[in-house]
Amino acid sequence: MNPSSSRFDSVVDEQASLWAARLEGGRLSTAHQAELDAWLEAAPIHREALSAYCQFSSDLEPIVPALVGAGAVAMPDLEETPRSTKVLSFRRWAPALLAAAAAIAVVVHFSTRAPLDQFESISAPIAMQRSVTLADGTQIDLNAHTSVVVDTDREERRVRLGGGQAFFEVSPDPDRPFIVETPMGTVRVTGTAFDVRSDAGTEGLQITVWEGSVQVRVGAAQADRSVSPVSLTGHDQLTIDAHGMRQAQLSSSELEAELAWRQGEIVFAGETLKEALLRFGHYHGRAIRVADLASELHIGGRYALDDLDGFLSALEAVLPVRVSKDWGGMIQVDLRP
Repeated sequence: MNPSSSRFDSVVDEQASLWAARLEGGRLSTAHQAELDAWLEAAPIHREALSAYCQFSSDLEPIVPALVGAGAVAMPDLEETPRSTKVLSFRRWAPALLAAAAAIAVVVHFSTRAPLDQFESISAPIAMQRSVTLADGTQIDLNAHTSVVVDTDREERRVRLGGGQAFFEVSPDPDRPFIVETPMGTVRVTGTAFDVRSDAGTEGLQITVWEGSVQVRVGAAQADRSVSPVSLTGHDQLTIDAHGMRQAQLSSSELEAELAWRQGEIVFAGETLKEALLRFGHYHGRAIRVADLASELHIGGRYALDDLDGFLSALEAVLPVRVSKDWGGMIQVDLRP
């Protein structure tokens, strides 16, 4: 069965099949990823159509060898490669398969309510961000130096975030909850948009809800289901750290500031210098030492995340601190004498 149906017009159908082919073919270029993100944002039906084609390609994969052997579909010649790397894989000829899918007279079980099972480790490197679209249409934006493990099946969708920061725009599915696991607690939703920052080194956790609603089980609540979850809705923020657990309702400007990292910026509004340096250090994969007397100074302002040197120069301009580097490149921040 072709994923095309009366719900998708011919233009959407063609575009979805093309994007599915590109995703199956490997990692998207930065330009293609931006183009895909814009296309998905343009209309809700685009996510549904893409999910349908991703599922279709998954359902076809096990029967492709038999189709090729029977002459039902002709695959293109592959470029010559060394024998050690010459492996015929579905990913290399997925574009041709999807292009020919409409002509294959094969009945395939297909359901947009049961998206592709998926197990995958996804990461964003140091000083770079990454956006990915899961098989069910869910989009995850990863901040730098962040990794997640995606494990979804027909019962639930589960993502494990050890440390770092990620924004989730979850494709709605009332029958398959979406669960984000962190060392400090879990977040459970069926469809919403929210941000999770897990500071593994300091045992901190912060959940910020853009829209929709989430339920957060904290600490021992992961094992003790009798503990009531904390419910959050749009503009709510839950913070868990050494000072305990606290909940706040953010204004629109505060919410924008919290999510400024998605535009490559970070906004401080009275955070301690220790926390600010921890955030910048994690983004760049560097440890930054700060003297005890300077660590509790407070910092404000908006800064470019990729400009660590610019941020350090700004510190010396607005705070009574001195920044130095040793022969190994270790950054040290002290009070100015």
